[in-house]
Amino acid sequence: MTYRLLPEWYPQDGIQLTWPRHDGDWAPLLSRIEATLERIVIATAHYQRVLICVPDELTKARLAATFDAYGVPAEQLLLIVAPTDDTWARDHGPISVVDTQGQRLMLDYTFTGWGGKFPAERDNQLTQWLADAGIWSCPVESRDLVLEGGGIETDGEGTLLTTQACLLNPNRNPSLSREQVESQLAQDFGVDRVLWLANGHLEGDDTDSHIDTLARFCDPATIAYVRCDDPSDPHYPALVAMEQELQAFRQRNGAPYRLIALPWPQACFDPEDGHRLPATYANFLIINQAVLVPTYGDPADVTALQALADAFPNHTLIPIDCTSVIRQHGSLHCLTMQLPQGTLAQGTLAATATC
Repeated sequence: MTYRLLPEWYPQDGIQLTWPRHDGDWAPLLSRIEATLERIVIATAHYQRVLICVPDELTKARLAATFDAYGVPAEQLLLIVAPTDDTWARDHGPISVVDTQGQRLMLDYTFTGWGGKFPAERDNQLTQWLADAGIWSCPVESRDLVLEGGGIETDGEGTLLTTQACLLNPNRNPSLSREQVESQLAQDFGVDRVLWLANGHLEGDDTDSHIDTLARFCDPATIAYVRCDDPSDPHYPALVAMEQELQAFRQRNGAPYRLIALPWPQACFDPEDGHRLPATYANFLIINQAVLVPTYGDPADVTALQALADAFPNHTLIPIDCTSVIRQHGSLHCLTMQLPQGTLAQGTLAATATC
């Protein structure tokens, strides 16, 4: 059966979030990250459902009461007690494809905490755990390939955009050549073109240059990307080289892509030890009729929103303050995974599931 990887703008049943544990890496910032996640839930619930994996029954009850007080309809939320390690649903969530008959399939890739950097055993098992709990309305198939959702972008028409630094990193699939990786991607996603970026990175990024921090498809002909316009910034040479690569890429019909440059925020640094944090406007989330955009209390926030309004003229843009999220080296898109139409179970079965 031939499958096609669904682009993010495909109609969605909902999004998936993984709520932080009180004893996890977010502990020193727990109230701040919870406030950010609450804003994401409230904004998204206007358009679609939100699946939230929570660490325990107390958190589940607390969040149910909180969102009820905020006026979020109960039918828009699925609060599930499930064992997890961290919050990055983009990378431990399922990747959805559709076959030529319209049947959905969720692919459960191996997640190793970005090449063994962090504990990930429970996160790696989460998609199957949710399948066993009746959360999904379509089958799940596991894959041995190490792959994270933040590492790939698609136009939905057979083209994949990614980075060499991530997918070809020896800490992911050391026994596979580039050709073998491409073959697996072609088999799973129905892609026949892979656009490889050799340049581009963000200091403070643990993912080895996930594409969703650098360049994103907005539609099959449009790519929004990070541009650094400060020659004194250490990112400048690599991001200029990445921009040149994007300018050289061609659509299937031979035309250049419409490129939308996203501004470069002022450098953000961790207040504890001073290391640079990976602030990026490319880490936006497309949902039904809206785009959630990370902001950082920076003058460039407005410019970023204007640029993305040009990329998404038929969507409502919703800014989400992500100054706390980058403290753990991710941003808005990293926290979320879209669940395309036909993948999330309906009714109350999922709402009552627990481990």
